[in-house]
Amino acid sequence: MLHRRSLAAASLAVVFFTGCMTGCMTIGRPFPTQEVRRIETGKTTREEVKSLFGEPWRTGLEDGESTWTYGHYRYSLLGEGMTRDLVVRFDDRGVVSHYSFNSSVPGDI
Repeated sequence: MLHRRSLAAASLAVVFFTGCMTGCMTIGRPFPTQEVRRIETGKTTREEVKSLFGEPWRTGLEDGESTWTYGHYRYSLLGEGMTRDLVVRFDDRGVVSHYSFNSSVPGDI
């Protein structure tokens, strides 16, 4: 039993060390950025947003309105990183009241 724990700890250390050496870290998950142009303030519904982008990575409230965040962030010590995020706010009817999309990738939108 102790041998298995030592082996598991060693394996975890190797994975951690490899991650540190490559200097990469990813947070969130990819989403189809080409679909952002299909969002229409005052028209697109919560169900349509879910159909376009899937389940949100994070949810919350902003000024009393429901917010969904889609984010994909890749950080690297040895090269260029990449960040993309889409934040969608819904009114009390479940319709988009505001959205913002930001990306560090040239030509993303």
